[in-house]
Amino acid sequence: MKLILKTIISCPLCGFSKEETMPQDACHYYYECQNCKQVIKPQKGNCCVFCSYGTVKCPPIQRKLNNCGRND
Repeated sequence: MKLILKTIISCPLCGFSKEETMPQDACHYYYECQNCKQVIKPQKGNCCVFCSYGTVKCPPIQRKLNNCGRND
Protein backbone atom coordinates (compact mmCIF):
# COMPACT_ATOMS: atom_id res chain seq x y z
CA MET A 1 0.00 0.00 0.00
CA LYS A 2 1.36 3.37 -1.00
CA LEU A 3 1.06 6.00 1.72
CA ILE A 4 -0.26 9.44 0.91
CA LEU A 5 1.97 11.94 2.70
CA LYS A 6 0.43 15.22 1.50
CA THR A 7 -2.75 16.62 3.00
CA ILE A 8 -4.54 19.94 2.99
CA ILE A 9 -5.21 20.95 6.57
CA SER A 10 -7.89 23.54 7.28
CA CYS A 11 -8.00 25.59 10.46
CA PRO A 12 -11.37 25.11 12.19
CA LEU A 13 -11.11 28.61 13.66
CA CYS A 14 -10.41 30.83 10.65
CA GLY A 15 -10.82 28.45 7.68
CA PHE A 16 -7.29 28.95 6.33
CA SER A 17 -6.02 25.92 4.38
CA LYS A 18 -2.46 24.83 3.64
CA GLU A 19 -0.85 21.77 2.08
CA GLU A 20 1.39 19.95 4.55
CA THR A 21 3.58 16.86 4.45
CA MET A 22 2.73 14.41 7.23
CA PRO A 23 5.37 12.41 9.11
CA GLN A 24 5.29 8.71 8.23
CA ASP A 25 5.84 7.33 11.71
CA ALA A 26 4.14 9.68 14.15
CA CYS A 27 1.00 11.67 14.76
CA HIS A 28 0.98 15.45 14.95
CA TYR A 29 -1.03 16.45 18.02
CA TYR A 30 -0.58 20.24 17.85
CA TYR A 31 -0.69 22.48 14.79
CA GLU A 32 -0.27 26.25 14.63
CA CYS A 33 -2.33 27.93 11.93
CA GLN A 34 -0.11 30.17 9.82
CA ASN A 35 -2.97 32.61 9.33
CA CYS A 36 -4.56 33.17 12.77
CA LYS A 37 -1.61 31.77 14.80
CA GLN A 38 -3.94 29.69 17.01
CA VAL A 39 -2.76 26.25 18.08
CA ILE A 40 -5.30 23.56 17.27
CA LYS A 41 -5.58 20.04 18.69
CA PRO A 42 -7.35 16.97 17.32
CA GLN A 43 -11.05 16.45 17.82
CA LYS A 44 -12.03 13.89 20.44
CA GLY A 45 -11.56 10.38 19.06
CA ASN A 46 -8.86 11.32 16.54
CA CYS A 47 -5.16 10.69 17.02
CA CYS A 48 -3.90 13.86 15.35
CA VAL A 49 -4.76 17.16 13.68
CA PHE A 50 -4.40 15.62 10.22
CA CYS A 51 -7.14 13.07 10.98
CA SER A 52 -9.37 15.82 12.34
CA TYR A 53 -8.77 18.67 9.88
CA GLY A 54 -6.89 17.23 6.89
CA THR A 55 -8.11 15.91 3.57
CA VAL A 56 -6.14 12.67 4.14
CA LYS A 57 -5.78 10.62 7.32
CA CYS A 58 -2.29 10.36 8.84
CA PRO A 59 0.10 7.57 7.69
CA PRO A 60 -0.27 5.44 10.87
CA ILE A 61 -4.05 5.38 10.33
CA GLN A 62 -3.58 4.70 6.61
CA ARG A 63 -1.52 1.64 7.66
CA LYS A 64 -4.35 0.67 10.05
CA LEU A 65 -2.21 1.30 13.13
CA ASN A 66 -3.31 3.22 16.19
CA ASN A 67 -1.53 5.20 18.90
CA CYS A 68 0.90 7.10 16.71
CA GLY A 69 2.26 4.17 14.78
CA ARG A 70 2.13 1.45 17.44
CA ASN A 71 -0.13 -1.57 17.01
CA ASP A 72 -2.95 -1.85 19.53
